[in-house]
Amino acid sequence: MTVADRETGWKPGDGPLLLGVRHHGPGSARAVRAALEAARPGAVLIEGPPEADALIPLAADEDMRPPVALLAHAVDEPGRSVFWPLAEFSPEWVAVRWALEHDVPARFIDLPATHTLAWDTPGGETPDTGPEEGEPGPETGGEGEAGPGEGHGPDAGSDVRADPLAVLAQAAGHDDPERWWEDVVEHRSAAEGDALAPFTALEEAMGALRETERDGGRDRDLVREAYMRLQVRAAQREFEAGVAVVCGAWHVPALRRRTTVAADRALLKGLPRTKVDMTWVPWTHRRLSRAGGYGAGIDSPGWYGHLFSAPDRPVERWLTKVAGLLREEDRTVSPAHVIEAVRLAETLAVMRGRPLPGLSETTDAVRAVMCEGSDVPLALVHDRLVVGDVLGEVPAGAPAVPLQRDLARTQRRLRLKPEARERELELDLRKETDAGRSRLLHRLRLLGIGWGEPAGSRGGTGTFRETWRLRWEPELSVRVAEAGVWGTTVLDAATAKAEADALTARGLAEVTALAERCLPAGLPDALPTVMRVLTDRAALDTDVGHLAQALPALVRALRYGDVRGTDTGALATVAAGLAERIFVGLPTACAALDADAAEEMRRHVDAVHGAVGLLGDDPAPGHGGLRPRWQAVLRALSTRDTVAGVVRGRAVRLLLDDGVLAADETARLMALVLSPGTPPADAAAWIEGFVGGGSGGGMLLVHDERLLALVDAWLTGVPADAFTDVLPLLRRTFSAYEPGVRRTLGELVRRGPQGRGAVTTAGPAAPGFGTGLDTARADAVLPVVRLLLGLDADDNDLVGVDA
Repeated sequence: MTVADRETGWKPGDGPLLLGVRHHGPGSARAVRAALEAARPGAVLIEGPPEADALIPLAADEDMRPPVALLAHAVDEPGRSVFWPLAEFSPEWVAVRWALEHDVPARFIDLPATHTLAWDTPGGETPDTGPEEGEPGPETGGEGEAGPGEGHGPDAGSDVRADPLAVLAQAAGHDDPERWWEDVVEHRSAAEGDALAPFTALEEAMGALRETERDGGRDRDLVREAYMRLQVRAAQREFEAGVAVVCGAWHVPALRRRTTVAADRALLKGLPRTKVDMTWVPWTHRRLSRAGGYGAGIDSPGWYGHLFSAPDRPVERWLTKVAGLLREEDRTVSPAHVIEAVRLAETLAVMRGRPLPGLSETTDAVRAVMCEGSDVPLALVHDRLVVGDVLGEVPAGAPAVPLQRDLARTQRRLRLKPEARERELELDLRKETDAGRSRLLHRLRLLGIGWGEPAGSRGGTGTFRETWRLRWEPELSVRVAEAGVWGTTVLDAATAKAEADALTARGLAEVTALAERCLPAGLPDALPTVMRVLTDRAALDTDVGHLAQALPALVRALRYGDVRGTDTGALATVAAGLAERIFVGLPTACAALDADAAEEMRRHVDAVHGAVGLLGDDPAPGHGGLRPRWQAVLRALSTRDTVAGVVRGRAVRLLLDDGVLAADETARLMALVLSPGTPPADAAAWIEGFVGGGSGGGMLLVHDERLLALVDAWLTGVPADAFTDVLPLLRRTFSAYEPGVRRTLGELVRRGPQGRGAVTTAGPAAPGFGTGLDTARADAVLPVVRLLLGLDADDNDLVGVDA
């Protein structure tokens, strides 16, 4: 009898050594290691895709650090993919590492990915097969559809398949399956008794559970288990020293079942197939959690990782980690707090009849002792430690599409390391490295690889600053594989993708938005195609609304030429041409509009006004004088009765803001609109256009009592039968003002015309105002204003200086 025979009672002639596990369970992982050490099988067979056998040696690479995942994707459709995640505390990972350390062959024996990925493709469904609701599939990429197959999870069947642990816990008299599992498995030392005892007990329990299945179980499980039985038989014939099988505990009774080879092969006949590629990719603890959407996930991957890496004094070590995290967040936590928390956790475990404090006891202790009863810092502990943001690494030698290799090289060159935790990145585009980082992130966004998202800058404003919010998610590996069809480098792929998007764009606004994205991405080779499509679409599109939507994006793109050194001459020519076409068509387009269309056109007028201001008077040769022509268009809009009231009011306001329209003329136009001959609804729409839409109209009324008096007099004279019609429009206009502005307007209205006049006349002073203007105090601010505007000390361009 060998040492293995004495320690485990297992002999190769007894058949395969079946080690049923809970995927991602540290107790199962320790038990697997102990069983393999005791039995010393001739080969280790592991639940997983056999296409990954060639990748197993990479697990021994010093640059391989879990959590990682096996990624399989269809060659012809990279977005259709499936993951098999593995953590340091996953029994499958432990089995792979043990085999490599002891020079023992290791193989994956689950249904090949070539069938798994083809199973749910159109036309690839096997008759009378398919997943039932609640089946935990492997992690999937692409659109996040339910994964084909079972993958890594606590396996169960049709009656108890959703949560077999809950059934076992209930049978044992426990109402919390996670707590029960911790007590009977995770807190059990691997050195206690027979190394195979936990697997024997779990096999008996799963056998009893599988007897409750209706109709013999799921067809897909039956197919997978038939394939695994064939692989186990073949390995037994090959290895005289016997084989050990590490698989989900749910499958153990099926693998133990005696069936004929012919019956198993019959189940596999006619399975759909697709060509697949497979590699290792980094994974995260967060994506191992159930909260991340992983069907076979666990609630606390960070806690399980701690239990696996710190089997001695786990409670003390864990609470020390918690104290360190809280101290980093400037909370006062002393060694005395740690000692008291340990005592409380141990006391709670005794009171609850548990062998050791579990996560619930340590959490209660942290809340009471270190968080002073507050759940706010406790939420931080759960997010950072209980779940965690650990990101794995894979060696450079792992198979990858060329685009992935180029991305990795660029990340290293730019010192932009992927991280699982979200962080903000401030970029100064005047610096070469930051400019390169910006181009990379913009190119990846064009490719649909959302590693970074633009965010509002806290470091200041200006076109030379960018702020990005970065977070690397495992699914991005699938996006990179998908984008690999466009090119072998990030630059080539982004260029090809931009050209294709330009040719397939459905509208002019899409093309202009694409041009806007190409400039910060630094894609000079894509711009000719984009500009050609843009010019063609602009020439054919006669809808003024479409042209008005397209112009702001072009103008924003022009601004990048200042800092990035991009040639935007072609964009300037197209933008100027679009502006001129808008000038011609806008007055006609603004006539005879209903309320919704008029409001949309008002937004277009605002957008064009801002774009013309940025373009300047001469944006491109031969297109000089854009601003005067735009002001002429606004004058035409402001005086035409056929133009919707909200557009006329906004045109008057824009002319007033530009200093083109005098205050007296503005008051005259308002008085005409608010005369008794104008329908109240039209007058209310004019007012909304003039002082609404977030244009600062409230402050205008505060400081120009003539305009306020006109609005006040008109409003008080609206007939009662028309008042209810105009009230919703006016409320929408004035409710957008800041509370302080509304309060001031209410005070001015309450005082009446005589009180309002006191603000700017020499009459009796209103509270907070002097009896007249103090020009000496006003002149004192002029040096500061000159400094802010960059004017010389003797420059008299400031309004009012010569007065």
